[in-house]
Parts: sequence; C-alpha cells; structure tokens
Amino acid sequence: MGAVGLRPLLDSVRYEVLPAKATEDKVLAHVPRDIVVTVTASPVKGLEPTLDLAGRLAAHGYRIVPHVPARLLRDDAHLKEVVDRLRAAGVDDVFVPAGDADPQAGAYDGALPVLRRLTELGRPFTHVGVTGYPESHPLIHDDITIQAMWDKREHATYIVSNLCFDPRVLGEWVARIRRRDVTLPVHLGVAGPVQRAKLLAMATKIGVGESTRFLTKHASWFLRFAAPGGYSPDRLLGSCGEALTAPSAGVAGLHLFTFNQIAETERWRRALLDRLGG
Repeated sequence: MGAVGLRPLLDSVRYEVLPAKATEDKVLAHVPRDIVVTVTASPVKGLEPTLDLAGRLAAHGYRIVPHVPARLLRDDAHLKEVVDRLRAAGVDDVFVPAGDADPQAGAYDGALPVLRRLTELGRPFTHVGVTGYPESHPLIHDDITIQAMWDKREHATYIVSNLCFDPRVLGEWVARIRRRDVTLPVHLGVAGPVQRAKLLAMATKIGVGESTRFLTKHASWFLRFAAPGGYSPDRLLGSCGEALTAPSAGVAGLHLFTFNQIAETERWRRALLDRLGG
C-alpha cells in the first residue's frame, strides 16, 4: 500500500480502549481530540464501566463510541436507560455487537433486535456500528455473518471489522461483502504496535474466567506476536495493497485495537505519518 493510500487511513483512525482504572489519564495524556475513541464493554464487569468512562471522556471533548453489546442489555427499559444516558453525555455514535456474555443478561441474544429497537426509538444516534468478521467466526458460518451484515444495513451506518492479521484475507473479505451488495463503509480492525508480554499481562488482568475465554478464542494472536520479528502493523498495512485503498472498497479508516497501549499506539501513528510526509 503506497503512502497516498495509507495516509488517509491513518488520518481517519479510531482507538479502541478498555475501561480500566488508568484509561482516562492515558487518553488525556496521549490522544488528540480529533481522534475517535471507542470504549469496550466486558461481559464480566457489565456496561457500567463503559458508560462511566464514555461520559467522562465525552466531557473532555472527545468523540466517543461506547460498545453496547446486546447480550449485556436486560430488556427494552434498560436499553432506553442506556440511550438516554449516552445522549445526555453528547454521544452520537454507538457500536452494537452481540457480545460474549454467557448467559445473556436478558431479552437480547444478538445485535439485530437491538438495532431494530433503536430504529423504533427514532434512531437516537447519528452513527451506529456493527461487527464484520474477515476471519471465520468460531461458531458462525461465513455466509451467515455476511447475511447478518445485509440484515443490519437498514439500521447501521458502518462496519468495524474484527481483528485480522492476514492482508489477503482482509482484501478478499472486503471484496466479498461488496459483491453481496453490503455497501456500508468499513473501518479496518488492526492491532496496534502491542508487545506480546504486555498483551499477555492485559489478558491476565481481565479476570480469570474472561481471560481463559480470551486466550482460547485468540490463541492465534499470540502466535503472531511470538513469530520471528514479532507483529508489525506497518507490515500488515503495507501488504494490503490496492484492494483496501480503491474507492470501490469503501474503507473509511483504521480501527486500532490498542489493548490500552495508548501512548505506544499514538507514537507509532505519528512516526508513520512523519515517514510518509504527513
């Protein structure tokens, strides 16, 4: 991917952070106000830490995108309460995945019923994101995940692709969803310049039960980070080529999974922009 193609993706970047104790201070210290910050939600800790951090960061002037997993919502009343709270904080963008809570907290077992309910509530958010799966979902066939994006298109405004380390898979997935007439803009999910040791430490801090699920679901991630030379987002992006920068691909920007390595991620982005002459 040449400099001309890569620079707009780096300018239209989103940083995904986890709602940990030090996250607010890290964001304030290292993230410019023009960068979108997305806040994850934990099936163990529930929505409250996400909503709390989203409100605080929004008050600091950031454009915040809280994750609102369907399986963490108890019922319609709880969803309405979450909507009112986020709107009061000035949030106009939410990301609605199904979530990993097992068992689910209440009535919603997937994202689509929540998206439909938000539409019935008058579309309270200008922007609504949904998940895309470049690599196969462990429990759901690829055709079903693409069909799900088609079903959600009337209620969502963009797609965030799940973490992927294979540029060929990324390119083929984008081409495939476009052939299926899924036209929503895509934010490419890419791991930032995270160190393997720090990622392991982060997984451990998540909590024993959740950490076990994390490691089981994402064992391939650690193999990537442990490979000779380690993982480099530069190499991944450099290998993506025209498949992701052509206008027909509809790629709106990068969604960087920081794993709360926020300072390191921003330093990497600035250094890469400097090398590109940005």
